[in-house]
Amino acid sequence: MISHPSRHCTVELQALPSRIGQVRRIVSAHLRYWHLDPLIDRAALGVTELLTNVHQHAQPDKLCTVELEFLLDRLTVSVRDHDPRLPVVEDMGDIAPLATEGRGLAMVAAMSESWGARPDGEEGKVVWFTLPSATAPVAVTVPARVPRLAAGKQQPVRRFAEVEPALDGARAAPVPARSPVPG
Repeated sequence: MISHPSRHCTVELQALPSRIGQVRRIVSAHLRYWHLDPLIDRAALGVTELLTNVHQHAQPDKLCTVELEFLLDRLTVSVRDHDPRLPVVEDMGDIAPLATEGRGLAMVAAMSESWGARPDGEEGKVVWFTLPSATAPVAVTVPARVPRLAAGKQQPVRRFAEVEPALDGARAAPVPARSPVPG
């Protein structure tokens, strides 16, 4: 079931891999319709991570509800499921460098303005994140020259911002998403 009054969208689904891709496309289409194109990539990434957590961890079933709400220049994306266990954010130092899981909530925290989880009644929870509407592109400055190491090799370019973990999920200032690919 999909409902979409003005700036609100709700999608109920079973969090299976094929459905996650469909919801990502629905989120993208709604944000495009609402003229919020700059938020599409981050919202699609965040909802993918939250739905993947439902698929991998939620008990007793994989039924969930994704909700988009744009209010006061903030997009809130939330996922409600039937498992009352709140998610645990992994300590990044405890995750093996080549591990293929355990970083999802850290990514959601890094790309969102704020995020959190709360119980939803006796048998469920809601995990959510917010994104500010971006009206102006963020300028990325590139140094005029790349510092060189003693042996004449170039210093590697850092591609990700350092993010300090927040205790309550709130962040002092949003970190702009950047890509090494121009455009």
